[in-house]
Amino acid sequence: MKKPLIIDCHGHYTTAPKALETWRNAQIAGIKDPSVMPKVSDLKISDDELIETIELNQLRLMKERGSDITLFSPRASFMAHHIGDLNVSSTWAAICNELCYRVSQLFPEHFVPVAMLPQSPGVDPATCIPELEKCIQEYGNVGINLNPDPSGGHWTSPPLSDKHWYPIYEKMVEYDIPAMIHVSTSCNACFHTTGAHYLNADTTAFMQCLTSDLFKEFPTLRFLIPHGGGAVPYHWGRFRGLAQELKKPLLEDHLLNNIFFDTCVYHQPGIDLLNTVIPVKNVLFASEMIGAVRGIDPQTGNYYDDTKRYIESSKILSDDDRFQIYEGNVRRVFPRLDAQLTVKGK
Repeated sequence: MKKPLIIDCHGHYTTAPKALETWRNAQIAGIKDPSVMPKVSDLKISDDELIETIELNQLRLMKERGSDITLFSPRASFMAHHIGDLNVSSTWAAICNELCYRVSQLFPEHFVPVAMLPQSPGVDPATCIPELEKCIQEYGNVGINLNPDPSGGHWTSPPLSDKHWYPIYEKMVEYDIPAMIHVSTSCNACFHTTGAHYLNADTTAFMQCLTSDLFKEFPTLRFLIPHGGGAVPYHWGRFRGLAQELKKPLLEDHLLNNIFFDTCVYHQPGIDLLNTVIPVKNVLFASEMIGAVRGIDPQTGNYYDDTKRYIESSKILSDDDRFQIYEGNVRRVFPRLDAQLTVKGK
């Protein structure tokens, strides 16, 4: 068997130059005082600055840990769709998406862009389509991140099964791209952003799909639920039982042709559980490296987010299983990525 490409399907630009955060703070200040609202042209980040942030951080760790390609999207907590209005969100999304595109052009062998959308609470998702189309057509993005809760922890949007979201789904089907279901910063004090809100959203998104017939309406729609699926693998029996009570088909038929999970699970027992419960065909390699959990596990002496170690150490995975998790499944779920790699002879 050939050596697989190690494709990390879940990376964010968490190390962007400080100028980006400074510009964003000025934009937020400009919401209250339009006289200080910065222009897009005020943000100046050189290629050299981008190269430095990547080479010293993501690319360095990719080489150390043995991964080849990262699907790279704007920093999730920075999306903050609850801040400002559609115009604020649209400007911010365009800036962040362009930076990820520039990184992909500077490091074409290692980074492939994935887009954030300019979502805004209470605004028709159809307003996101121009940015989505630009990113796919002009930047070569292979997927999008979709925030099911633009309100930042107050859940004011309809469930993902609602027709509210259909304009996005129709474009996803048209372009044959998946969406990673990924919330952003929580502004609800009850929910810690990365420890609660992210995992709540993963579980909630799965349940919204379970209780609906969304994939009958969109049979080729694909969702990637990150962070190992939140509570889903651990409570698989509960979800199977609920589906049965709701007279839904078996979950393998009802959801697992359309929903996939990543390996952003930061300990060996968690990875083993994920791959015991969820079919290997539904698991995609990811680390969310330099993300929510950046420290070293004192029990192992390794970084928590060095997820490749867990895949390699798993006693329940065969070599073929590892190939599918590292490369095969990612290329299948992201066909535009597969096409790009095929053109390059990979």
